[in-house]
Amino acid sequence: NGYICEWLPQKEDILQILLDLEAPPLPHTCKICGKDGVYRCPDCMHQPLLCTDCCCSMHATHPFHRVQQWTGDFFKDSALHMTGLQLHLSHDGAPCPSSSVNVQATHIGHSWPAGLDEEEWEDIDYIPLHLCLPVGSKYLTVIDVTGVHFMLLQPCQCVNAESYHKQLLHAKLYASTFERPSTVFTFLVLDDFLRDNVECRTSGLNYYSKLHWVTSSVFLHLVPVRSHSPQSIRQLIGIIYVLRTDVGNYCGYQGNSNGSMKGDLALFCVACPQPGINLTCLMLNSWRYTRTVVMDGNFKAEHMHEQRPDDQVWLMDGCGFMVTNLIITCGASSLTVQQKLTCNNHKVISQASASHGKLNSTGVGATACAWHGCFYPHSVVDFQKCERQLNMDYSLCNAL
Repeated sequence: NGYICEWLPQKEDILQILLDLEAPPLPHTCKICGKDGVYRCPDCMHQPLLCTDCCCSMHATHPFHRVQQWTGDFFKDSALHMTGLQLHLSHDGAPCPSSSVNVQATHIGHSWPAGLDEEEWEDIDYIPLHLCLPVGSKYLTVIDVTGVHFMLLQPCQCVNAESYHKQLLHAKLYASTFERPSTVFTFLVLDDFLRDNVECRTSGLNYYSKLHWVTSSVFLHLVPVRSHSPQSIRQLIGIIYVLRTDVGNYCGYQGNSNGSMKGDLALFCVACPQPGINLTCLMLNSWRYTRTVVMDGNFKAEHMHEQRPDDQVWLMDGCGFMVTNLIITCGASSLTVQQKLTCNNHKVISQASASHGKLNSTGVGATACAWHGCFYPHSVVDFQKCERQLNMDYSLCNAL
């Protein structure tokens, strides 16, 4: 209650400041050029009042800010594409010199949001400006942490220009499709969803519902519902995140043109001796820097057979801690020998394996450092049929 007791005497002053923030500043002029102020940006520091031209130029590097427009009585939500702001791909955000005419919106304000048919549109009396689609021009639906935006787009039209989705990727916009993408996700929203999904257990549906509230807390039904929500590309978000880490960048700059090698996207124990990282060549002859490994298995990590094994797509097969699936599967299947057991004691092994017919793997085995318990990269193997020394030998060979 100590903070509440300190807050009560300040209550009136705090309320007055909050009310002053809702009113336009005096004089009612642009902060940059001195013209009549029309827009203000709550996402900018001190939410400056700007004219249309200054608001457009000031947000060239911040195209996903939420702006508000002065109506004469109050500020209402608006959009930066209303000021003529465009997204220019390539050329460091500058207009493409090969483009003859920039994209211009011929009309704004009478196109219903995506996802609503004409009958639903007849029941709507008011459409907020930031939810109106730019009619008569090419626009892009951008999903960011600040909500859903409709941005005018100007791609590079040079002769040697890259494909459309690669130009978007250079602008840190991940396209939902590769053929004529119309919806993109910013890297910021992908990272934010990954953190929410891991830390807060937020599903893709709930996260996109939150973006509905961020876009418009009143007209939730007018926010477009895209089939390519963050849930549909959740499998790729983790891969993109790994590739953008320092480990992925280090592997990419070592002359590896074919992508990551075996175990390159996994980090080994930083405390164990590693030549070239925390050891010099002169230290290698000392017994004090000898590694000690331990090998163990886990028979609770069972994996069922896939219903459609031919339809499986391996995104990072063998680039992390798990070994390459094809190598260990082929090696185990080629050395399978059917033996007829006569001893009753040995029949126990066959009876234990009989209940695992529906399992693709009956457990996992790994090699780790004995001191700290960290797994070696590309050393975790599957057990196709109980624990076999073949699998553990393959794990040890990769660790050494």
